[in-house]
Amino acid sequence: MGKINIILKRELSSYFATPLAYVFIVIFLMLTSVFTFYLGNFFERRQADLLPFFDFHPWLYLFLIPAIAMRLWAEERKSGTLELLLTLPINLRDAVIGKFLAAWLFTGIALLFTFPVWMTVNYLGNPDNGIIVASYLGSWLMAGSFLAIGSCMSAVTNNQVIAFILTVVVCFLFVVAGSPMVLDFAHKLPQTIVDTIASFSFLTHFNAIKKGVLDIRDLVFFFVMIAAWLIATAVVIDMKKAN
Repeated sequence: MGKINIILKRELSSYFATPLAYVFIVIFLMLTSVFTFYLGNFFERRQADLLPFFDFHPWLYLFLIPAIAMRLWAEERKSGTLELLLTLPINLRDAVIGKFLAAWLFTGIALLFTFPVWMTVNYLGNPDNGIIVASYLGSWLMAGSFLAIGSCMSAVTNNQVIAFILTVVVCFLFVVAGSPMVLDFAHKLPQTIVDTIASFSFLTHFNAIKKGVLDIRDLVFFFVMIAAWLIATAVVIDMKKAN
């Protein structure tokens, strides 16, 4: 864990050493406010909950998270520092986990800064704070899955723009996998296949958690997604290194 912590601190400090972190947090807070209070009709609904706030998270993450993830490995390869990093007395697993945890922690910090929205709904009514806590947890786990996919896509190329586009496309497929549009299109397939496609949807699992139901299957899904894509990241980097 010591080596992972070194990578984590190095990466996290690099975010705040440039305007990237502050710009991301400001944009994230502005967009969540606009989507919650205006597009989500927060006041018109006259309900003390944060459903409008969390409803837009998958779509916000679809574009904001790839902007964080695209630099994880693409920038290292482009600048030539990847080779230097891998020559240090750390193994590839520690580097992959450390860089991912730094990005995930940074995303968590951005989420924490949305606490005024939580305070607002408590001031205006009596929301079920247990559901809100569960929704925050589900949002953070979903963000971790987006980041893990982005990490793998960033390892594929040394071009950040290409990494961004690949991440958006792959994440979009996982977001809409359980949507009526996709399921209606696949209705001619065997029901087992349709159910399997729906089970890979971020929306399916996040919506369940958003209702305050912490089903172990939903939590395991996100953790498995994170682990699988981080393993894929390590495999891609190892293959690139071998070549």
